[in-house]
Amino acid sequence: MENGSPLYDCVVSSELDQYDFRLPEALIAQYPLARRSDARLMLVDRRSGDISHHTFRDLPELLAPADTLVLNDSKVLPARLVGRREATGGRWSGLFLESDGRLWRVIGKTRGALKPGENIVLEDRSARDAMKLALVEAREEGQWIVRPSREGDVETLLEEVGRVPLPHYIRDGEMLPRDLQDYQTVYAAAPGSVAAPTAGLHFDARLLAELARHGVGLQRITLHVGLGTFRPIKAERLSEHVMHAERAEITAATVQRLNATRARGGRMVAVGTTAVRTLETAARSGTLAVYRGVTDLFIRPGHTFHAVDALITNFHLPRTTLLVLVCAFAGRELVLRAYEEAVAQEYRFFSYGDGMFIV
Repeated sequence: MENGSPLYDCVVSSELDQYDFRLPEALIAQYPLARRSDARLMLVDRRSGDISHHTFRDLPELLAPADTLVLNDSKVLPARLVGRREATGGRWSGLFLESDGRLWRVIGKTRGALKPGENIVLEDRSARDAMKLALVEAREEGQWIVRPSREGDVETLLEEVGRVPLPHYIRDGEMLPRDLQDYQTVYAAAPGSVAAPTAGLHFDARLLAELARHGVGLQRITLHVGLGTFRPIKAERLSEHVMHAERAEITAATVQRLNATRARGGRMVAVGTTAVRTLETAARSGTLAVYRGVTDLFIRPGHTFHAVDALITNFHLPRTTLLVLVCAFAGRELVLRAYEEAVAQEYRFFSYGDGMFIV
């Protein structure tokens, strides 16, 4: 309840309204817990409709030794950029999106209209001038192709000039030094994301070791989280929404081990919606297969799940593709009831918040 009103509106005027809800602002987590695995974990049973309350430390008992967790090992880049227009001194803020090795694609905002040929002076985390970006070509939705003034590995340059790309609902996106570790999974390995695969933030080395001792399999896939992940859906009908594309990969060795999981009666447990999208993209034919490329798969009600048996996920923003995906997996009524229970029990929401395990 919030101000005496139900969590979900009773009047539904469009398809998208079915995925809207109100949330007390105090439940939006601003910091992670000191120990990642202390986060609360809501267990939601799709068959019985039962809901129970645990912590991530309970996962070894909630999983069977035959099960395999599928982890997205994408590493978050320090992609948030801060600087000024060289010609006017006006402030500029932006986000690194991708690079072809020499040119970068960024999105940014400033006062006034930018023009090709202008320079943006980027500042490091100590507010010192670090390098320039020459504006080469304007793209849609405020995006630009730019040329950095210094050559070098993108990850190395971003480590110098970039900041953690926190979502706006966490301290208005302003990072603290601790976010460099907090907003990164402990198993991150493949640089490329501009937002964290947040379901994985709850796992620490101790929990992973305990899961391995329990016999639970751990397999890695990769999906580089892109700009559109947290954007709300603007179309009134889900079928009209254009899904953002993200780079994903699942290797032959991983496919073999996951198919072996199913063969021995175990479950493929996706850790996060990004793992779901990768697995279901690789299993579009009905059978899990090797995949490397981009995916724009929008999982919504009516989707047939071929590769995911259970899901560990955070609590998501309303009117987003992430919430729609979870509802497609578990059923909208059950998910909304779980969210209502989470508010009543004062779970912590969104990226640094608690999670749910849907079986």
